[in-house]
Amino acid sequence: MPPARSAQAPRPEDRTEEVLQPAPAPAPERAPATDVAAPQPRPEVHHVGDRAPTYAAEPGPLPPADPAVLDALVPDTVLEGARYGGYTLRAASLRGDSARYRGESRRDFLLTARFGTGDDALVLVALAGGDRAAPGAAEAAAELCRTVAAAVGRSQGRLADDIRAGRRDALRSGLQRLTDRGYGRLRARAAELGLAEEEYTAGLRGLLLPVDPECRTRVSFGAGAGGLFRLRSGQWQDLEPAGTAGTAGAAPSPAADTAGPADADGEPGSVFRFRASVARPGDILLLCSGGLAEPMREEAALQAELAARWSEPEPPGLAAFLADTQLRLKGYADDRTAAAVWEA
Repeated sequence: MPPARSAQAPRPEDRTEEVLQPAPAPAPERAPATDVAAPQPRPEVHHVGDRAPTYAAEPGPLPPADPAVLDALVPDTVLEGARYGGYTLRAASLRGDSARYRGESRRDFLLTARFGTGDDALVLVALAGGDRAAPGAAEAAAELCRTVAAAVGRSQGRLADDIRAGRRDALRSGLQRLTDRGYGRLRARAAELGLAEEEYTAGLRGLLLPVDPECRTRVSFGAGAGGLFRLRSGQWQDLEPAGTAGTAGAAPSPAADTAGPADADGEPGSVFRFRASVARPGDILLLCSGGLAEPMREEAALQAELAARWSEPEPPGLAAFLADTQLRLKGYADDRTAAAVWEA
């Protein structure tokens, strides 16, 4: 019987060591529940009045596109906004219900720009809209806004000085000259295209806003269809010069800061409009194309609804402002472009 083998100690490579696992981290303490503000409802497109508009609220077919001129495509809606020390700007341009239903392009045009730097800078809002029956309305509106904006940009320094110094006569004559030049270019272009003047034109409204928080002067100008309104102390005022259609339910504009119409070589049958006024805290200035100016003058219900929506202490966000500007009424289906300024 062979002798029993003595037990051998395990080789080092055969040994197993117990690895101590780290203790599990303590569960984090749950923060006490806090009250979370309920999300605000998303803006909805409503209509004002007892009868719903004929067309649907949302866009239908897209306008036809030419592959050779894709840079001419126009979006259904444009939104813009800005905030400076003394005011908040909201602007929107949207295709009308009729154009959406028929798959036609938006004819209104909106341009916003800041010229200059620092407190000497000027913010320009230029908007234009033409007759939807005019074949060149969209192109004319865009050309007019760009021409006027370029002229304002080149004259930014002088315009800023005139606004700060309160030189209304200089402002009026200078802005009338550049507006006349803009319409002169439209007439020349209409002749090149073989169109009558009224087939290649648009109503224009412009607004100059100094960036300087110490300067509260607001300058508006233009010609043709459009409007300028002010919401002050809960009441709408139509700020267009005397001789235009009255605003339903609106208080007459004060004469202290009103400049009357002047002869202008602008849109056929139009006059040049100019106004320089000092804003008060809480004022809301509304500049708009004819598609919104018309119901603002004729429908007290629209004025009341906008006054209620804009009674909050803070200006609406971009989405809410878009919903406000496209409040729909039966019988008003044109493009709408609007720029509103909330004074701090």
